[in-house]
Parts: sequence; C-alpha cells; structure tokens
Amino acid sequence: MKQYWVLAGVLAVTGCQNMEAVSPWVDVGNQIAKNAGYDTDSKIAGAIRQTLNISTDRAGAGLSQVGAFSLRLPSAAQPVADSLRQFGFGSYVDQLETAMNRGAEQAVAEAVPVFKQAVAGMSVQDALGIVRGDDTAATDYFRGQTESALRLRYQPIVEANLRKTGFYDQYKSMLAVYEKLPIANKPSMDLERHVIDSSMATLFSRIGMEEALIRKDPVARGGVLIGQVFGEG
Repeated sequence: MKQYWVLAGVLAVTGCQNMEAVSPWVDVGNQIAKNAGYDTDSKIAGAIRQTLNISTDRAGAGLSQVGAFSLRLPSAAQPVADSLRQFGFGSYVDQLETAMNRGAEQAVAEAVPVFKQAVAGMSVQDALGIVRGDDTAATDYFRGQTESALRLRYQPIVEANLRKTGFYDQYKSMLAVYEKLPIANKPSMDLERHVIDSSMATLFSRIGMEEALIRKDPVARGGVLIGQVFGEG
C-alpha cells in the first residue's frame, strides 16, 4: 500500500504539462490516498484558501495605493461630463472623479479583512476541479460563491470612504451646476453604485491576476502547501 500511496501522491500533487491525459490517474491517486486515511480533499481546500488569502492581500496592497484606480463617470453620465466641460465647469467633473478614486482606494484597504473572512468560511466543494482549472479558477469560484454577500458588507465601507474624500459634496456641487444648464432630457446618475460595482470588479480581477502568478510559481509565490497541491507546472 505504501508504494501505491507514493505513486498516487505524486500523481495527485505534481503539476504536468499534459494534465488532461493524467487526470484519470489523479482521481485514482486521491481515492487511494483517502482509502489509506489521508484527507487529500482537506489539503487541497487548504491550499486553495491560502492562495486566495495571499492573492487578496497582494491585490489589496496594490489597489490601496494612490493612483491605483482610474475610475471615470459611467458611460450614461458622459453627456453630463461633456456638457459641464463645454460650459467651462470641467473642474467639477475632475474633482468628483478624484474623490471617487480616493474613496475606492481607501475602501479596498478596509475591505481586505472582510474578503479574507469570506475565504475562511468558504466551503470548497469542487477543490480538485479548481486546482485543475484555468489560471483564475479559485478566484472565479470564490466570486461566484460570495459576491452577493460581500457586496452587502462592502457597500458601507465604500460609502464611508467616499464621505471622507468629499465625494458627496462634490457630487451635489456638480449636480447643482448641471441642473442649471440649458439642456433637455438630463440623465439620472447613480454614481455611488457605479463606484461600488467598479471597485469590487477591479478587486476581484486583481485577485485573479495574483492567483495566476501563484500558479506559475506556486512554491516561491505561495508556499510549500500550495506548491505540493498546484505543482511546479
């Protein structure tokens, strides 16, 4: 049995350029390991959570820097921005967009612990499939499982930080000027939701980028457990 376990363990945790061909043997290896009393599912799930934790930390560190975001008014509000610039009030647009970006950057820094808490509580049902998946499989699974709940917790963080940057004051000032312009059919704007949606999407995207980097060099960028599970590629 020991020899079978060694073979199964190698097949289960070592990366391979032709993963599709070796997949059936990975399944056999994991089943033999579990029959022998080794909880490979727990080990794989632990590596996935570690990967997401590391990726979230690195994504948060990068996106919390000044200038990390480049949020602009949504496409529906571009006529507003164009009109204000046309009439010489472009500074209101610039100040509002600056407040949006500073708020998003500050919110990400506060949101990292919330995301990591969600990772810790995530039930990884398809762990082996995630390991075999594409470069962002773990992030995609995490997003699918937690995005709705995370949005409810992320929203007040964004709102609080937008308030600190003066976003709401700038927003009101811009609307006050815009309402006085001789333009018909003015569009409505929900900029708060735009900031929440855009910054959250950017954070998930950056987490996925960090996961892809870990998959390319799992030991150096992740650690021993991640290296054992994701292999050397």
